[in-house]
Amino acid sequence: MDFGPLGTTARGEAAAVLDALPAIARAALAAGATRLTLQLSTEEARGPAEPAVQPLDRLIREVEAELGGRLADLDRQDKQRAVRLLEERGAFTLRKAVVTIAEALGVTRFTVYNYLNREA
Repeated sequence: MDFGPLGTTARGEAAAVLDALPAIARAALAAGATRLTLQLSTEEARGPAEPAVQPLDRLIREVEAELGGRLADLDRQDKQRAVRLLEERGAFTLRKAVVTIAEALGVTRFTVYNYLNREA
């Protein structure tokens, strides 16, 4: 089991991993987590190995999947929603997040800051 600031990874036999879930949840809550998200995958489902994905890129991909398209292709309202979702998931605590997210949205850094201030 690998514990990290952005998540915990458990690998092994399916039964052993499932048995470990309560302990993982307790550890996350004890460390101050306010939300738990579970993502399961099997080795067979992975297919060919993908290049390593940075945490911010992964968060952007998740939000794109949730909103149904590339961030740059979204309308203004959905771009604001994307920024809110990324903020909720801690994306802006990562290094150079505003620049990377602005590029993904196809907007300026100033616009991203405006979206962030709008929700405050």
